[in-house]
Amino acid sequence: MLTKTQAIVLHSLKYGESRLIVDMFTKAFGRQSFIVSIPKAPKSKIKKQFFQPLTLLEIETDIRPKLQLQKLNDVRMMTPFASIPFEPDKLAISLFVAEFLYYALRSEQRNDLLYDYLEYSIVWLDGQQSNFANFHLVFLMRLTRFLGFYPNLDDYEAGDYFDLRESEFMRNPPVHRDFLHPEEAQKVQLMMRMDFPTMHLFRMSHDDRNRLLEVSINYYRLHLPDFPEMKSIEVLQALYQ
Repeated sequence: MLTKTQAIVLHSLKYGESRLIVDMFTKAFGRQSFIVSIPKAPKSKIKKQFFQPLTLLEIETDIRPKLQLQKLNDVRMMTPFASIPFEPDKLAISLFVAEFLYYALRSEQRNDLLYDYLEYSIVWLDGQQSNFANFHLVFLMRLTRFLGFYPNLDDYEAGDYFDLRESEFMRNPPVHRDFLHPEEAQKVQLMMRMDFPTMHLFRMSHDDRNRLLEVSINYYRLHLPDFPEMKSIEVLQALYQ
């Protein structure tokens, strides 16, 4: 049955002369992969630029569970970007977020709250003129709420350690090595309490920002199996020096 649904582009790969393999997170079906033909006619309804990372689409498809690559019957751009593709810092952040989600959502099923969070975050970044340097950090930390390993902040006290494996703050360090000392644990819990509009109030140096990014990715690797090295991280770490 043909169904219309919203979708977020995570990754696209050229396949042959005129086709793409596109991975998307859809609102109705969760993570799906599609084979997309790109007509050469200039007036074609389906255009290659629709499938850039984090593009918000409305698609029409008939999902067949036994198929690895689904087919698109129709596609249109929901909210054209005003700034993300045209500003180098936002583009670097968006490429990192798209690559991160490509790995983090590999087996994610339908999750309306998660989809709404992703869409809100992308639209917010595109519309923001300043004060978004910490966007990727807040985005990753708040994303854990939807993936099942968001820490309990109610138990935090100054001087606590943070156990990365158990996702909890504790008075004494655990016996393993995957934990943060109190100074870094305090920064993590503060960032977890922030949202996009208020995150600029937390001042960070270039080194602090990169250290928190490293901590965030290590945290995800402990909770998501086979999380690989990311190609886009070096460009992101070079921002705001």
